Amino acid sequence: MISSKYFLKFLLKKKINFFTGVPDSLLKFFLNELNLISKNNNITAVNEGSAVSMAIGYYLATKKIPCVYMQNSGLGNAINPLASLAHKKVYSVPMVLIVGWRGGPSYHDEPQHKVKGKITLKLLKLLKVKYEILNNKVKNFNKFSKLIRYSEKNSTPVAIIVEKNTFEQNKKIRIDKTKNKSVYRREIIEILLKKIKKKTKLISTTGYTSRELNQLRSQRKLYNGQDFYLVGGMGHATSVALGVALKTKNKVICLDGDGSLLMHMGSLSTVGYFKNKNFLHIMFNNKSHESVGGQKVLSDQVDFKNMILSLGYKNYSLVSNKKEFNKRIDAFLNSKGPSFINILTRKGILKDLKRPSDLKKIKRFFIS
Repeated sequence: MISSKYFLKFLLKKKINFFTGVPDSLLKFFLNELNLISKNNNITAVNEGSAVSMAIGYYLATKKIPCVYMQNSGLGNAINPLASLAHKKVYSVPMVLIVGWRGGPSYHDEPQHKVKGKITLKLLKLLKVKYEILNNKVKNFNKFSKLIRYSEKNSTPVAIIVEKNTFEQNKKIRIDKTKNKSVYRREIIEILLKKIKKKTKLISTTGYTSRELNQLRSQRKLYNGQDFYLVGGMGHATSVALGVALKTKNKVICLDGDGSLLMHMGSLSTVGYFKNKNFLHIMFNNKSHESVGGQKVLSDQVDFKNMILSLGYKNYSLVSNKKEFNKRIDAFLNSKGPSFINILTRKGILKDLKRPSDLKKIKRFFIS
């Protein structure tokens, strides 16, 4: 395996010392190393397109090559600024993309990664982005040195594609595992499943939220409501839920995360505009990209109450423990929406957490 510390030193020696992006599980050990550098030089972006744009701004201010990290699913968000700003035929901006290759050919992966995995290299070729693959068989970084020189000489983006099990964990790095007194996400989901009506529609965001919702139903035999899990498509839970709410009289509950909500925050204004009374929104706020390594979500400074209400939601509440949620759940479920609950949650997941299987069957049950 590749030493994350050594690889970062390699990039720094190449005078690449500004990093921005969206965390990915294949890159988590490398990102742990990045967390040790100045926060002004490693910025977690709300989405991959914003990261590329920030990198462009960095280059314009410094004339130095930036680095943007992402999962290959995030290439969809990044294509616009890569093609219409950074491309050789537009502003011709050099940068190094570090892309986690989910759904790559070397290992089995989940259904949501298969399509993007197969077309990742094709997308880069269409964008005219030269790339090299980094895996645990790489003996030296010579080809990556040449790739960086190519980016600098030709003023164009290049990419390093990272396969699974490439980076080695630095066991000396201590991951923040501080446990606060707030509630676990799974506790809120279980309470919710006991309270909702039979025809309530639940749309849950990608990552642990969907997986815990799916597993709690089977473990606790809680069958009221119908679920649609966003196993991929981070940031789009709000819009999917709104699309459902616009065309049904049943209650629609969006189970969101703080990182997911911030990724495509503009969709909140659409919810506020239509003011569907049946739209209910729950945000699990643990200030963390928990399912890909626990990297920090930059939400500390966000005044969610003023933001949500200013965008047209009718009701907002903040919950920090299980007792408060139990007191407010009935009023929330019976409220005339759109209504929003910001729940301060602690990190931690169900043991032996599985993934939803047979996604087409789940879709058929949801629309039945």
